[in-house]
Amino acid sequence: MLNDLSAFGDEPNFGQDPPLLFNVVYCSRAVDGINDDDVNRIVATSHRNNPRFGITGMLVFGGGIFFQWLEGPRQSIEHLMQLLHADHRHKQIYMISEVEESRERLFPQWDMELVSAEHIRDVLEDAMNTAEDPHDAKALGDMLAEVDARWGEG
Repeated sequence: MLNDLSAFGDEPNFGQDPPLLFNVVYCSRAVDGINDDDVNRIVATSHRNNPRFGITGMLVFGGGIFFQWLEGPRQSIEHLMQLLHADHRHKQIYMISEVEESRERLFPQWDMELVSAEHIRDVLEDAMNTAEDPHDAKALGDMLAEVDARWGEG
């Protein structure tokens, strides 16, 4: 018998069937005036609330753009997305991906990890190039142009 339960993954009962995890990837424009203190408050709130609802993920903020990957139970993620759509700090939320699948978590220890924004341009460009919906590709391109205008990239 194994004494090391880590071989069974990070989810309860993982040794049986892998859990269904819903994951959402989105990006949004931040309203004018959002700064690092605001983002740190978002992360602190996530640290308090996400474990209770089984949500893990990562947040990138840079150039006035939020990019976030969330994973957890479908009902919890859908409720969080409703809250984000009502959150005055976000505008123009664009869904990049929504998938429910049986697997282990990609971010098992991150109730919400703030990731450096230095690569936000690459993330947006990759999402734009792989977007299947032309409307989403245009929206991501607009966000990329906004990041370029703010940071002088291009």
